[in-house]
Amino acid sequence: MLDPVLLRSFLAVVQTGGFTRAAASLHLTQSTVSQQVRRLEEQLGAELLDRSGRYVVTTTEGERLLGYANRIVALMDEAMLALGQSAVEGEVRLGVPDDFAANSLTPYLADFADAHPGIRLEITSGLSHDVWRAFNAGELDLALIKQRAGSAKGLASWAEPLAWLDSRARPVLARNPVPLAVFPPNGLYRLEMTHALDAMGKPWRIAYVSSSLPGVSAAAEGGLGLTLLPRRLITAAHRELGEAEGFAPVAPVEVALHARNQLPGYARELAAALIEACEGIMSQ
Repeated sequence: MLDPVLLRSFLAVVQTGGFTRAAASLHLTQSTVSQQVRRLEEQLGAELLDRSGRYVVTTTEGERLLGYANRIVALMDEAMLALGQSAVEGEVRLGVPDDFAANSLTPYLADFADAHPGIRLEITSGLSHDVWRAFNAGELDLALIKQRAGSAKGLASWAEPLAWLDSRARPVLARNPVPLAVFPPNGLYRLEMTHALDAMGKPWRIAYVSSSLPGVSAAAEGGLGLTLLPRRLITAAHRELGEAEGFAPVAPVEVALHARNQLPGYARELAAALIEACEGIMSQ
């Protein structure tokens, strides 16, 4: 008989690439996870993991077990959900952009937490670049990010129209070079903005940098710099600029939900709730 506790530890090591991160995700000690994987290897009479490199990877036998382990654990989670959601224990690690982390998703996440009291919901918000890096490092189960259209296929995606924004009360449009309110380097909107201004032949300079979306938005409202943000985030203090002011439209970016392979049932349920939430948000 394959012990599902041992299978979960094996899967965590494979998904995170190491025993330390696996132990953190399971809320166990590193030695406990190592012992559990050793017990599984002894039960099967095969070495499942190659521990010789910087990252722990599966052996040929471990690769053969991986699909079965994912299906066994997922089926057990589904069975527990069917028999009583309160009995399910686990964790979902979710990464979201700043503008989705506040009121937009809160009701859906709170509903999920209420319906699954045994599930630890861990939410990280920040720049899409950082969320995507954490997802690829195995630190997240679900990642909602902004990306260039079609750059990485996810569970679902939505077009995010962008708008040039100036201050209504203290416009900076006429300044030369035009001051910009931007995110740190590698921020998606920053790259789109500077590339577009260069293509339009408009001189620019960085005047305000913030990793906070509310900070960048407020800077544009207050006349510290022109910026490029999702159109749905325009406030009454913003003035949208268009072709009449000499600003060509910028192609929409894409909001995409990404998920790791073989999510347990409760995590797939959260993914479905996020898709429903984004459908509503992006249709506004």
